[in-house]
Amino acid sequence: MRRVVITGQGTINALGQNVAGTLEAMREGRCGIGPIEFRDVERLSIRIGGQVRGYEPEAHYSRKQLAMFDRFTQFALLAANEAMGQAGLEFEGALADRAGVVLGNSGGGMNTLDESYREVFEERKNKVHPFVVPKLMNIAPSSHISIKWNLRGPVFTLAAACASSNHAMGQAMMLIRAGMADVMVTGGTESMLCFSGIKAWEGLRVMSREAIRPFSKGRNGMVQGEGAAIFVFEEYEHARARGAEILAEVTGFAMNSDASDIVMPSQEGATRAIRDALDDACLNPADIGYVNAHGTGTRANDRIECAAVADAFGAHADRLMISSTKSMHGHLIGGTGAVELLAAIMALREGVIAPTIGFLEPDPDCPLDVVPNEARQAKVDAVLSNAFAFGGLNAVLALGKV
Repeated sequence: MRRVVITGQGTINALGQNVAGTLEAMREGRCGIGPIEFRDVERLSIRIGGQVRGYEPEAHYSRKQLAMFDRFTQFALLAANEAMGQAGLEFEGALADRAGVVLGNSGGGMNTLDESYREVFEERKNKVHPFVVPKLMNIAPSSHISIKWNLRGPVFTLAAACASSNHAMGQAMMLIRAGMADVMVTGGTESMLCFSGIKAWEGLRVMSREAIRPFSKGRNGMVQGEGAAIFVFEEYEHARARGAEILAEVTGFAMNSDASDIVMPSQEGATRAIRDALDDACLNPADIGYVNAHGTGTRANDRIECAAVADAFGAHADRLMISSTKSMHGHLIGGTGAVELLAAIMALREGVIAPTIGFLEPDPDCPLDVVPNEARQAKVDAVLSNAFAFGGLNAVLALGKV
């Protein structure tokens, strides 16, 4: 079976506008969540988020490009610049035909939608910008990445709510495994931090007004973030032949559906996804040293995820480290699994386990080692990254050292 490795990574999120800055913040347990700033924020009851601060679009893109790029596309292109620069690939001839893009995204161009609805309904304009549709469509980031780097293989965007990035990265791995591509640019991007984006989520009553405290007693909801993380997945022999630096190997993937409830997660579905990912990677539970949890900070999600981990890992669950980096960068919805994969890779390469910050006191419903408040040094050879989304959509990735 063809092996799949990671040879490039890039990001922009509330913790940093590159990988180095993001990993430094994770090592320090720094929080990127704070007051959000955009038009009409005073009309919201939720006024905190993991916003990318100090970001100036005009410093990166021309006026013509900004007319075409929604904020979620801007983030994806910036993260792809970093990932592609590290991978050091040039896509010409046969390689261009065997290279593609698959990204995860849930909301599409929410900022463009927000602005356009204001113009039509509030300002009563009868026309919108001619590029509104190509600017807001979910496929835009994937398409613009393929155009910029001449990637002529499979290109698409995958929407699976909060598991979108993990589903996308799993598809990228499988395309390479199946021999349909040699290189896939993958990950996720999201920017729903605008008035309509937050107002819609307020209606679900799952958002915290204070802080996201995964696995902690007294947790009271999630906090949204924004940003992107992009990776270059490459067939192992192809990467080795050109002398590429290999960051990690993608060893396994599993996805399934709870088929039970549109918002309430299922322990059975999550357990099955974890077990199937281990089987796909040919790993035993005891091989895993760290799990990057979905860990949204809602009462039900954290309780059910801990129960699923305990069920899937059995006696090894007591020796397992599990943390939620959402406590630092917020929940990026469709882009969140990609940013979290950075922490999984850091655990493998640096032996640093990112903490679950904001932890106040243990919850009997979450009786696992959640690495509270401070990062930890630990040698791990294999890790999992969980994503359990609305709709009962589960996706788990397994990574290992090469």
